[in-house]
Amino acid sequence: MLVKTFGGAVHGVEARTITIEATVGKGTKYYMVGLPDNAVKESLRRVESAITVSGLRMPKQKIVLNLAPADIKKEGSAYDLPIAIGILAASGQLEGADVESYFIMGELSLDGGIHPIKGALPIAMHAYDSGFKGFILPMANAREAGIAEGLKVYGMTSLLEVVGLLKKTQIFEPIKVDIRAEFLKKAALYEFDFSDVKGQENIKRALEIAAAGGHNAILIGPPGAGKTMLAKRLPTILPPLNLLEALETTKIHSVAGKIPESTAIITERPFRSPHHTVSDVALVGGGTHPMPGEISLAHNGVLFLDELPEFKRTVLEVLRQPLEDRKVSISRAKFSIDYPSSFMLIASMNPCPCGFFNHPEKDCICLPGIVQKYISRISGPLLDRIDLHVEVTPVNFEALADNQNIESSLAIRERVIKARELQIQRFKEFEQVHSNAEMSSNQVRNICLINDKAQALIKDAMEKLGLSARAYDRILKVSRTIADLEQSIEIEIEHIAEAIHYRSLDKEKWN
Repeated sequence: MLVKTFGGAVHGVEARTITIEATVGKGTKYYMVGLPDNAVKESLRRVESAITVSGLRMPKQKIVLNLAPADIKKEGSAYDLPIAIGILAASGQLEGADVESYFIMGELSLDGGIHPIKGALPIAMHAYDSGFKGFILPMANAREAGIAEGLKVYGMTSLLEVVGLLKKTQIFEPIKVDIRAEFLKKAALYEFDFSDVKGQENIKRALEIAAAGGHNAILIGPPGAGKTMLAKRLPTILPPLNLLEALETTKIHSVAGKIPESTAIITERPFRSPHHTVSDVALVGGGTHPMPGEISLAHNGVLFLDELPEFKRTVLEVLRQPLEDRKVSISRAKFSIDYPSSFMLIASMNPCPCGFFNHPEKDCICLPGIVQKYISRISGPLLDRIDLHVEVTPVNFEALADNQNIESSLAIRERVIKARELQIQRFKEFEQVHSNAEMSSNQVRNICLINDKAQALIKDAMEKLGLSARAYDRILKVSRTIADLEQSIEIEIEHIAEAIHYRSLDKEKWN
C-alpha cells in the first residue's frame, strides 16, 4: 500500500514541499531514498522505538521510503514524524485517516515524544499557500506557526496524540494566535532607556541622527566612556517594528531556531552583538547546513560590533556587500541562497591599543606609528560605508552626580518617528527604499539638493580631508536626515557642517 505524507524543507527563509512516500511489502529490510543525510537516515531507529513504545505495531516487512523531490538534500530530524505516520498508514493502522491533507513535521524521541523543529513559521506559511488543511507539529512550535492565519495549526506532544487526531478518536483544538493583539501587547518593550545615560549629549545627538536616517555609526573613545552603554540603547529610539517587519524578522529567527516557546512574534527590533572571535560564516551565514548569520538575525534591527579592530580582517570585509545591497547571497557549488540583511551597523573601538590616544587627561603610552597601525586594521572601504564617526569622551564627575531629569528614549523616539514619516512620504514610489541611508547615488543627486555655499563647504572638506566619492554621498545623506529632524524642506549650510563634523576618522589627527 502506498501512502503519501507531506512536510517542508527550508531554503533560505522560504519553504518548499517535501513528499514522503511510504510502502510496506514483502521482505524484511528498510530502504530510504531521496538524498537523505545521516540525521534523516537515523530516523528509522527513532521511528521504530517511538512506534513500539507507543503501543503501535512496527511492520516486520520491507519498508521503502522515498523523499521527493529526490534531487534536494533532506537534512535534520524534523522528518521523523511524517515518516512514522507514513509507515503506520501504509501498514493499515490509520484506516480512514486523511493524512494527505496535513503538513506534518517533528522530531521523535525514543519514547514517542515530539521535540521542536526549526523553520516552523516559513513552513506553516508555505503550507497555507499550498492549500493544505492544517499543520501538525511539536507543541513548542505551535504559537510560532499559528501566525499563519487561515491554517489550522495543531501542537502535539506525542506520536499517540497525532494518531488520535488523524483517526479522530481524540479532539484537539487548533492553536489560535491573534497576531495583531500579540504585536501591540509586546511592541517596543525595552529593558534599557537613554535616561540611564548621564552626560554624552553630543553622542546622543549623533545616535538620534543615525536612528532617524538608518545610518551606520562608529563610536571611538577610551575604555569606560560609555560606548557599549549607548549602543545598547539605540534600539529604544528606533521606530517600532510594523507588522510586516515583525513577520520578516520572526521568519528569519524561526529558520535559525531562535524563537522562545512563549513568543509567537518578535516585536522588538533585534540587537545582535557577536563576540570579536566570530567567524565569517557565523557572521554572514551559510555553512554545511545553511543557516542565517548574525547580519540576517539583525535584519530590521542593529548589529553591534564591539572593539571593531579586534575582529579578523576577513570577517570585517565580508560586511561590505551586505551593507550596500541590504541582502547577502551565499553561493556554493550545490546551492545559492539569499538572506535579507537590512540592518544598522553600530561599531565601537578604542582609539589605540592602550585606549588613551587623544584623552583629555590621561597620556597615551603607545609607540609612534602604533595608533595609525591600530586604526588601519579597519579598511578604508569599510569606513567609507559608515556614515557617522563619533568621538566619545569620558563623562566628568559633575555630569555623573547630576540628578536632574534626563531625556528619555520615548521623547527621542518621537522626533525620530516624525523624521521617518517624512522619509516614508519621500520614498513612497521606491519599493526598496525606506530611509535616507538606503538612497542610491542617483537618488542622492536628485533629492539632496544644496545651495552654492553648502557646495563650497563640502568641496573644501573633501580637499582637506581627502574624502572619497562615497563619503561625499554619505555627507549628503546625513545632512538630509539632520534637516528631516528639524522638519526642514531644504538642506541648509549648518546641516552640511554638522554632517561633515561626523567624519572624525578622516581628520588629520587620526592620520
